[in-house]
Amino acid sequence: MLLNEKNIIKRIIDIENELKVRSGDNHIGNYNKEKVHQKQLAFHKAKQRIRFVFGGNRSGKTECGAVECVYILRGIHPYRQNRKNTEGWIVSVSFDVQREVAQKKLLRYLKKEWIYDIVMSDGRKGAPEYGIIDHIIIKNIYGGLSTVSFKSYEQGREKFQGASLDFVWFDEEPPRDIYEECRMRVFDKKGDIFCTMTPLKGLTFIYDEIYINKFGNEEIWYAEMQWEDNPYLNPEEIKLMSETFSDDVLESRKYGKFSTASGLVYPEFDEKEHVIEPFALPYDWQDNISIDPGLNNPLSCHFYAVDFDGIIYVVAEHYEKGKDIDHHAQKIFDIADALGWHRDRKGRLNALIDSAAGQHTLASSKSVAELFYDKNILVNTNVNKELFAGIATVKGLLKKRPAAIKIFKNCVCLIRELKSYWWGAGDAPVKRDDHALDELRYYVMSKPLPDLSLLNKKSAVQKDKEELYNKIKRNGRKKLP
Repeated sequence: MLLNEKNIIKRIIDIENELKVRSGDNHIGNYNKEKVHQKQLAFHKAKQRIRFVFGGNRSGKTECGAVECVYILRGIHPYRQNRKNTEGWIVSVSFDVQREVAQKKLLRYLKKEWIYDIVMSDGRKGAPEYGIIDHIIIKNIYGGLSTVSFKSYEQGREKFQGASLDFVWFDEEPPRDIYEECRMRVFDKKGDIFCTMTPLKGLTFIYDEIYINKFGNEEIWYAEMQWEDNPYLNPEEIKLMSETFSDDVLESRKYGKFSTASGLVYPEFDEKEHVIEPFALPYDWQDNISIDPGLNNPLSCHFYAVDFDGIIYVVAEHYEKGKDIDHHAQKIFDIADALGWHRDRKGRLNALIDSAAGQHTLASSKSVAELFYDKNILVNTNVNKELFAGIATVKGLLKKRPAAIKIFKNCVCLIRELKSYWWGAGDAPVKRDDHALDELRYYVMSKPLPDLSLLNKKSAVQKDKEELYNKIKRNGRKKLP
């Protein structure tokens, strides 16, 4: 009995000690424990070396930046290879903003016993939260010492030279020259660049190089965080705040999306929803090929499939400029061979093409359509080019849940154009980088729309089955006592 009491007391003490560890200043231990922020976890799990979080205000973006720093500095990252003696920078818009945001967040997640030393730029070492910190030296669990220094965009590019770093965290969008200088700082150590920002400056280089990823850098990862992603925000407060902002302001401050005064044509496009990993395509799903021709401009060609539920799949892409029809035709056949794409009895491919391809010019005795015919690609120029109806049809497909259109991730040019197609003056889209979007419209406008009047009508078979079922039910009732 006494032994059991001792065991119970020991167990109670162990529980109390555990509770003490989990409370107090152990914010890092409680991070994503009580409530889970899925996009914060996705950020930490991502293996890419350049990671951006485009988040609305109060979406939780800064929290994951601060925690990522602590993970690396302490050598306790749950998803990456840990090292001792790491060194990094935290870069803010200004030193005042540093004190109020990034510095405050970092100190919250650093337990006091982990701090070896603090060097101040302004203020008292004994109360670092009220001053401006120059750098912090942190005890690494592998026995080394890690250092994190604080910098400001106001210092200019020259103050970002010379160091060799394991990571840089940009708290809010950096100027281009400082971003490029910091890229060089992590170059030799194969270090990490990560940024948590609300996109308030419009379509800057970050939009082109990170969000659009125009260079196709496989080391780039990004996520968009909105208010609803943060499990600690009250839904009623979200609703109230949403009603106080205009739509264009909400795009960035609530949803973490890039915006201009004119706005995106396809804001419904969600890369996480509509882009999928390629898979082996069933032969019966193969549908058509669509082409937007170009010589100096890019020629865009995509292969389209449809499953038995009517979901459209964009499965392959050829997108290239400055080449002749012979080159494009060969590339299209190469893709068709790889996919095992259907052909006619003479081995020819069928495709849709811009109706302008049927026109003759002084530069050639044959039209573009005839040149493709000569290369055994039977192009159909009878396509519906109505701009606004086509845009509305694509938008309708993108809005549907589950998604009615899915794009293989290897179709990078189509994905890029969907993310960068903006309305311009006169209620028309800006005519730039839209070649893939044009032939996407040709394809979706070639599909017959469902006859909604037939949805509630029963076929003869359905009527016979229903009549037989009712007859069985009636006979069953007659046999009851």
